[in-house]
Amino acid sequence: MKEETGYIYIAATADTKGRELFYVRDLIRKTGLQALTVDLSTQALSTSSAADVKPEEVAAFHPQGTEAVFCGDRGRAIEAMALAFQNYLKTRKDVVGLLGLGGSGGTALITPAMQDLAVGVPKVMVSTMASGDIAGYIGASDISMLYSVTDVAGLNRISRQVLGNAAHQIAGAVLFQPEACADDKPALGLTMFGVTTPCIQAVSQQLEDEFDCLVFHATGSGGMAMEKLADSGMLAGVLDLTTTEVCDLLAGGVLACAETRFDAIARSQVPYVVSCGALDMVNFGHPSSVPEKYADRLFYHHNAQVTLMRTTPGENRAMAKWIAAKLNRCEGEVRFLIPEGGFSALDAPGMPFWSPEANRAFISTLEAELIPTEKRKIIRLPYNINDAMFADAAVKAFRTINTREF
Repeated sequence: MKEETGYIYIAATADTKGRELFYVRDLIRKTGLQALTVDLSTQALSTSSAADVKPEEVAAFHPQGTEAVFCGDRGRAIEAMALAFQNYLKTRKDVVGLLGLGGSGGTALITPAMQDLAVGVPKVMVSTMASGDIAGYIGASDISMLYSVTDVAGLNRISRQVLGNAAHQIAGAVLFQPEACADDKPALGLTMFGVTTPCIQAVSQQLEDEFDCLVFHATGSGGMAMEKLADSGMLAGVLDLTTTEVCDLLAGGVLACAETRFDAIARSQVPYVVSCGALDMVNFGHPSSVPEKYADRLFYHHNAQVTLMRTTPGENRAMAKWIAAKLNRCEGEVRFLIPEGGFSALDAPGMPFWSPEANRAFISTLEAELIPTEKRKIIRLPYNINDAMFADAAVKAFRTINTREF
């Protein structure tokens, strides 16, 4: 069990959730941990708020000042307070956990700041929204969402139980965090899809004696989760060999990354080997979910709930331009490996998605758009991405650019 000297921050709008806020505070303090309450009300309440941190204190961290928060428009006020809370929390060095309480507005207020906290810092959000689509609240972070069952609007036999569970959940997470291992190997981030699995397995096998290989499933949130770790300084390098999430972003698939994909690579300047794994496909669900505009396209039915659509030459040119524009901002070591023999297991001679024309459209556009430097280079390889020799080349490229000491 670890001794913690910081605070579990508890955030809510105390003008409507004050009883709940102080109820969970008292429960946490009974565990022996320190708790600090933060009032995110979007009304100016400095004279009446009993929270440790007043709304005006948080609002002052908005770039346009407190007036941007206390503007009289609820929607704009929530958005502004969310940004102010993000900025406020970034200045705090004593956060050992963050517990949030709220309905739709409170959840939108608190979870952006949770997403900014490093992976591993306990984060629990008690929310009326937790039973629906929570992807926008979670992002790429390790936020635990707890459905409030009843509205977060007072204390009753149900809310006391749920809030009590939340208080003890975060207290337990803070008290019983696993100890860091002194001989842990440096971590690498790798991206994988089913159709690039042989490649990533081979790469991991060659590097696992020296590195802790963290494999992220390229399902939209996977790539963003990996980049969050890069932003947090938790990765020694990245082998982003499966960039298929870009297909879905540009073509409207269901496993899309965010517009910020690759930005963390530029910020962190982490040694970076990248490729075009599974850029031959856009992901949809059941065949009935495919937009009508794609009715005449080439599909592969992976299973009853996954339908893959082959990308066209035009889509490949668009992806190459988008990726090149992102990578041109990277000043760290970048090696883009092009598997001329196909971008996935389905994109190989004799396989359903084999299309040299589409692949050439990507390759020629990338070479025209990506600005080469001493640190940013394209390497063509006459292999399919799942060939053993491609994996060997990826490992060699990473070893070449990995000059960091650990």
